[in-house]
Amino acid sequence: MLTLIDPNDERQAFPPPDAALKEPNGLLAVGGSLSVARLERAYRRGIFPWYGEGDPILWWSPDPRLVLFPEKLRISRSLRKTLRRRLFRFSFDRAFRAVITACAERREKSEGTWLTADMQSAYLAFHHAGFAHSFETWQDGALVGGLYGVAMGRIFYGESMFHRVTDASKAALAFAVGCLSHWGYRMIDCQVYSSHLVSLGASTIPRSEFQALVSEYSETSVDPEAWKHAPGDFL
Repeated sequence: MLTLIDPNDERQAFPPPDAALKEPNGLLAVGGSLSVARLERAYRRGIFPWYGEGDPILWWSPDPRLVLFPEKLRISRSLRKTLRRRLFRFSFDRAFRAVITACAERREKSEGTWLTADMQSAYLAFHHAGFAHSFETWQDGALVGGLYGVAMGRIFYGESMFHRVTDASKAALAFAVGCLSHWGYRMIDCQVYSSHLVSLGASTIPRSEFQALVSEYSETSVDPEAWKHAPGDFL
C-alpha cells in the first residue's frame, strides 16, 4: 500500500525505499508538496519526484538504480576531438532557468513533458536555496546544451539534459563530470536505465547498494566554495 504524504506536514518522513512497489518499479509514495523542505528530505534519502501533467505528485526509488561513477565516464574519440577543438564554451549555474526550460520542451516522438510548470518552479526555488545546479554548453554566445540536477552530500542527482546541436549535451555531461569529480563528488545518480547513458559509462546497481552509498556519501558535504571555481581542464 502506498504511503500518502500530507502536503501540510513538511516533517512527515518518507517510507523506507525498499517499501517501493515492484510494479510500477520504484513507486514509493504519493502526494505532498514540492517545497524546498520536502525536496531536500526526499533527495537526502535518494528519492525523487516524477509525474505527468494532471497527476498527483509521485515519489520514486527504483530497483535497480542507474548511476555513473565519475571515473567511469566514457568519452568517445569523436567527442574528445570535438572538445579539443574548443567548439564549445562551458559554464555552471549561469543559466539555470534557461536550462530547465529547454529540458521541459517537447521532444521528438514525445507527447508531453514530465517537467510541468510546477516542477520547473519547484526546482528553480531549489536552485535559489543552493541545492539544484545547472551546467551549460554555449556556441557563438547561444545556449546549445546543458543539464541540471541536485547536489546533496557528495552525490549529484542528475535530472534532465538537452541539446540543440550535435554533441552539446554529451559535452555538458563531460564538463559536469569533470567539475563534480574535481570538487569531490563520488557518484552521479541517473535514476533509471538509459542505453544512451550506459554508452557513456553509467551502470545499474541494486537499490540496496545504492542506498548504502547514499548513506556513506551523505555523511560529508562538498565545500560550497567549490562551486565558485571550475577546473582548468576537465578532460
